[in-house]
Amino acid sequence: GPGQAEMYAGLQELGVANGEDLKETLTNCTEPLKAIEQFQTENGVLLPSLQYALPFLDLHGTPRLEFHQSVFDELREKLLERVSAIALEGKVEERYKKLEDLLEKSFSLVKMPSIQPVVMCVMKHLPKVPEKKLKLVMADKDLYKACAVEVKRQIWQDNQALFGDEVSPLLKQYILEKENILFSNEISFLQNFFSPSPKTRRQGEVVQKLTQMIGKNVKLYDMVLQFLRTLFLRTRNVHYCTLRAELLMSLHDLEISEICTVDPCHKFTWCLDACIREKFVDNKRARELQGFLDGVKKGQEQVLGDLSMILCDPFAINTLALSTIRHLQDLVGQDTLPRESPDLLLLLRMLSLGQGAWDMIDSQVFKEPKMEAELITRFLPLLMSFVVDDHTFTVDQKLPSEEKGPIPYPSTIPEAFTKFLQENRIACEIGLYYILHITKQRNKNAFLRLLPALVETFSDLAFSDIFLHLLTGNLTLLSDEFALEEFCTSLFDGFFLTACSRKENVHRHVLRLLLHLHHKVAPAKLESLQKALEPTKQSGEAVKELHNQLSEKLELRKPSPAEVTETPSMELPLPTVPTPASR
Repeated sequence: GPGQAEMYAGLQELGVANGEDLKETLTNCTEPLKAIEQFQTENGVLLPSLQYALPFLDLHGTPRLEFHQSVFDELREKLLERVSAIALEGKVEERYKKLEDLLEKSFSLVKMPSIQPVVMCVMKHLPKVPEKKLKLVMADKDLYKACAVEVKRQIWQDNQALFGDEVSPLLKQYILEKENILFSNEISFLQNFFSPSPKTRRQGEVVQKLTQMIGKNVKLYDMVLQFLRTLFLRTRNVHYCTLRAELLMSLHDLEISEICTVDPCHKFTWCLDACIREKFVDNKRARELQGFLDGVKKGQEQVLGDLSMILCDPFAINTLALSTIRHLQDLVGQDTLPRESPDLLLLLRMLSLGQGAWDMIDSQVFKEPKMEAELITRFLPLLMSFVVDDHTFTVDQKLPSEEKGPIPYPSTIPEAFTKFLQENRIACEIGLYYILHITKQRNKNAFLRLLPALVETFSDLAFSDIFLHLLTGNLTLLSDEFALEEFCTSLFDGFFLTACSRKENVHRHVLRLLLHLHHKVAPAKLESLQKALEPTKQSGEAVKELHNQLSEKLELRKPSPAEVTETPSMELPLPTVPTPASR
């Protein structure tokens, strides 16, 4: 076929006879058998000792093709080993000269499946494959596919669009994996989105593939960062910030100094990575991080854009927010005000840099966001007063009650708290983490007191996937409260259902929670919730699927009609069979 002709066309250029030549010889000769014998002699393996061995193989019925093929395979293996050896020996320019000559000679045979591996091997070992050859490879889908990643890197670095096509599906896969974890049907306060250590996350398939594609190539690394910045700007999706940090740290793990030393965020990210591993910013690392921020020089402010993206990674925000809550509790014990704690001020500084990442990259104005004094002088002391309220209540419960009767838990929220959650992004983030904290402590009173403040928050943060993922996990610790009408009404009617119809993700999270805890909810309440959570015409597949799963579970819980009607008593006592505990 035409494919064959094309495949072997390269042989003639090298002065090697091919099928076409044999056809020509046979067409123009008088004694075909003699001609074939001569062709075999001229083009066979030129080893005198073979002259007697071949007829012997013929006697054993071994086809010549099989013999030539095995010799060929053997030679190819030797050649591949030799090429790899040449790539390591002698003076640099000499070895590359040898390889370039070899490529020149062999490239015309690149379409021959048997020779292709050798050509590919030569190219793989050349730090600079000639431009003309790269263009030929790029123009041919199959050749491009067969190329080693070392050769592809050389193609990609001058073809951003082609590189983008390769990277794009990986980035999509990465975002999808993150969302699958946030919406997972497994709900637990022990295992959540933030449980895997940074080291474990970096072993993920996408990070590993991107690391492999980049190699030590700074230009490709920069391209990937550019893609991540662009996508973050376009979608506001913070998982791209996580990938930015993971990629840098993955190259750090492999000690790729060619890249790490030129990324100005490297040492900052490395230090922050250690904090994320501990889920806490200790004093020593706090000093170190502060040193990096204070060390940003005039004229180099652009690095703040990169640092803000590293700090906008949800894993970084989670660590900073948890550390902030811990600091506030310590301050209550020490009778110290927030403004007197440099460590706390640094955490707030980093939180606001992270939360300001999108605006900074969008506006290209690289300066640290201003910290609002009120956050420090009014909001944080408010949170501390909640901590004090809890202490007071607990102590009061333990005191012998004189006639005064039990002291009720404070049920009102200061208006200032609600206002801060609506108008100040950092206050909102810290407020939400405080609510996660009291839920984890199974502090039902404090939870119900503050819950109404979550209905309206800054840019709907209380309805974001990460917060709802963590909240549903922590609520499993209060599972016994779900039997109480008052608790369910506050949580579902007062909070979740206010957003279900306008926010598909909230609909999904409530259904996840009910799938997990339905057996704790009073039957009447469960039925009204099942109705309230019916999918609408606009609902996506995920919501429909979850609602179906819930309905199936509830079907199984309903007693069957037979059990409801009274069974006539039998004369003989039946042996009692223990029923399996139904969930």
